[in-house]
Amino acid sequence: MDARSERLFLGLDFSTQQIKAVAINDALKIVNETAVKFDTDLPEYKTQGGVHIHDDQVTVTAPTIMWVKAFDLLLDKMKKDGFPFDKVAGVSGAGQQHGSVYWRSGSAQILRNLSEKTTLHQQLQNCFSVPDSPIWMDASTTKNCRELEEKVGGPLKLAEITGSRGFERYTGNQIMKISQTRPSEYKDTERISLVSSFAASLLIGDYAPIDLSDGSGMNLLDITTNKWSPECLEACGENLSSKLGEPVPSKQIVGNVSQFLVGRYNFSPNCKVIAFTGDNPASLAGVAPKLGDAIISLGSSDTVFSWLPRQNAELEGHIFVNPIDCDTYMSLVCFKNGSLTRERIKDDCAEGSWEKFSEYLTKTPTGNNGNIGIYFDVMEIQPLVQGIFRFDSADQKVSSFPPEVEVRAVIESQMMARKLYMELRGMHIGPDTRILATGGASLNRAILQVISDVFGAPVFVSDIPNSAALGSCYRAKHGLDGCDFSDVVLNHPQPECVARPTEGASQVYKELGKRYRKLEQALGSQQ
Repeated sequence: MDARSERLFLGLDFSTQQIKAVAINDALKIVNETAVKFDTDLPEYKTQGGVHIHDDQVTVTAPTIMWVKAFDLLLDKMKKDGFPFDKVAGVSGAGQQHGSVYWRSGSAQILRNLSEKTTLHQQLQNCFSVPDSPIWMDASTTKNCRELEEKVGGPLKLAEITGSRGFERYTGNQIMKISQTRPSEYKDTERISLVSSFAASLLIGDYAPIDLSDGSGMNLLDITTNKWSPECLEACGENLSSKLGEPVPSKQIVGNVSQFLVGRYNFSPNCKVIAFTGDNPASLAGVAPKLGDAIISLGSSDTVFSWLPRQNAELEGHIFVNPIDCDTYMSLVCFKNGSLTRERIKDDCAEGSWEKFSEYLTKTPTGNNGNIGIYFDVMEIQPLVQGIFRFDSADQKVSSFPPEVEVRAVIESQMMARKLYMELRGMHIGPDTRILATGGASLNRAILQVISDVFGAPVFVSDIPNSAALGSCYRAKHGLDGCDFSDVVLNHPQPECVARPTEGASQVYKELGKRYRKLEQALGSQQ
């Protein structure tokens, strides 16, 4: 028997609310799926949605050690279920983008000398100089964003260098804040990881490098040279280059699994670890896209992205180095208010039932009789606004909607915003565009129908919603075999068309979209 037929590839996704693992074989067949949820499986950390929202409502963190303990639990679950770790030839993974981990001086020595006799979280519990990791939901660095932009020559100049103007959740600005407000902790930090490279570090038992794709979500990487920008580094923290290490291509092998994993879980000592990347770049890989596709990831945060042959500087949205081809780019726009907002409306208005939620969506008219609701439960990114705003068909503010109107309003406004910012970012959406939907809400056909109607294009879904974990499996195989990515995904299941635009819907949303834009702009100007 061909030894290759026995190979497995493991993809890990360290996301906001849980850690997921997906394993595939060489034929791309999924052979295992396992998850650990932070709120329910690790209640001692008292997270809600995997995070701690601080009293000021703009500072949002997660306990770094919780992620380590969750990884222990995940591997223990898989071991108990008899997962054949010894057959895993390659591992890669994803981390929630823009989160950062601060390793205390001396931690590298601890990582390199892990004992298989006890858990990772017991051995690493004192390794973090900043014990609560800032994550993508944090909006406390506005001052630092403006300072960084000013130091490099303005927001457009920063976007030209790094692919994005200064954004609150971006890691460089967070590092600047910590270096200024917590100088002793910053000085005691020997390495700063992204969540992705932190997770890879747990695999190799040493500091793993940051990959170019996730690294381009920091306001620190020069995306034309694929090197750290000296002027951005200087603005954000002393000796920052040595704390970050050198970035590497996203398909680079960063090491073998550690002796800890070999001894405790029976991994093969020859198992390779391919650089981990951000969850959005990994999702791009997971849907096996074609040039021109528009991808909508419906998760804790919603993101819309596409594969671009070249980068152009804009103030809205982001450009990242493409994780499956480091000579090209991916365009991305992120929205903080995604599934958590949808879930709240489901609980408040649909008796906590997705079935009831879908029923309301189906029975309410396209365009919601002109009612528009804008739902920013947490501080949104574009515009930088927080609050719930409801408007009737005459754009007059109202205090409440009936439940069924509220349900349609949240989905319509979210999807109009997704389309608006994709177009502002230069992505053209036409009737021939394939909309590829991924993430948890991609299982809800009623939501997908609204997306199709708003975008005026057919919506396709793949069989698996865990695109970041699956994409990590593909990337592990890509990095290990060294072939073209298109060859890796030859057996990727063809996406199924699940929704086509309803006749007349495009005209309804053309007009409603104009009103949405004006209302959103007015809210932004009031802040």
